[in-house]
Amino acid sequence: MIVITGQTATGKTKLALELAKNIPPPGGGELINFDSRQIYKYLDIITGKDLPKNSEFIIQNLELKSKYNIGYYSLAIYNHLKPFTTRLWLYDVVTPDQYFSSFDFVEKVKPVIDDIKKRGKIPILVGGTYLYLKHLLYGFNDNNVPPNFELRKKLNTKTVKELQDILKKLSPESFNLLNHSDVNNPRRLMRKIEVAIFNSADLTDSTDSDRLNPISSGFIRFHPKIIGLKYQDKSKLRQVIEKRVGERLENGAIDEVKSILKMGYKSSDPGLKTIGYQQIIKYLNNELTKEKAIEDWINKEVQYAKRQLTFMKKDSNIQWREI
Repeated sequence: MIVITGQTATGKTKLALELAKNIPPPGGGELINFDSRQIYKYLDIITGKDLPKNSEFIIQNLELKSKYNIGYYSLAIYNHLKPFTTRLWLYDVVTPDQYFSSFDFVEKVKPVIDDIKKRGKIPILVGGTYLYLKHLLYGFNDNNVPPNFELRKKLNTKTVKELQDILKKLSPESFNLLNHSDVNNPRRLMRKIEVAIFNSADLTDSTDSDRLNPISSGFIRFHPKIIGLKYQDKSKLRQVIEKRVGERLENGAIDEVKSILKMGYKSSDPGLKTIGYQQIIKYLNNELTKEKAIEDWINKEVQYAKRQLTFMKKDSNIQWREI
């Protein structure tokens, strides 16, 4: 298995396609997306899916009991002017109003990896959401506890003080380990409550029991080759992002957002809490001028790229290439 990761706007998909077409036999690699923004349907232009027009999404039944769409787009690639096709998996898995966590990703990607390997192909994971990659390769923190969205809906109605009191009652030890910032962070408190409730359950299912086993520090699944792309010249990062934002605006980014909102989706939906969409929605709501929205979009993308590198640099298994 091969992994192509790194900072945003570094040409990860282009490199993945080059590798896919050169793996013998020609076209012997298949791509799997692990960009959390491209997981969402209808979020196409701003997330940079760059699919050929009229691309067909082919749903596969991989024995997944799931409300999600697991499938692929068929892509044409050329090797010495001879055409081949490859598959790009895990685009358009969920609608913008659905949650999709790293736990969901790991659960959904494993059957895809198995399917690719059974057909004698090489899986090539490509994306920049390091949390997805980390949990796939190294397991989970918080004892691998899956998200409980019904619980989260109930907890969302609580104040920070009420959340603190619930956690204190469920797990005083967990509460006492929180720093000042986490103690006042409702999302962090909800996650700790979620973990505490899961751990207090009567785990008679062996699958759940296995999920609680700690992962050793040397553990890594699949033993892939991991290639990371980063900018040698940091000033180039901003230039490339500015250019890319401009291109996406020319390609219809604003109309894309209008269309998604017209479908009934809201700025508070998980998929639309995304860089680019949030800024354009504020522009459409007259909260920002167009110029300010674009400036904020660019700044947020640059900040995101810097955070990506900060997290990824801690992974000693990534072989870095500077561009």
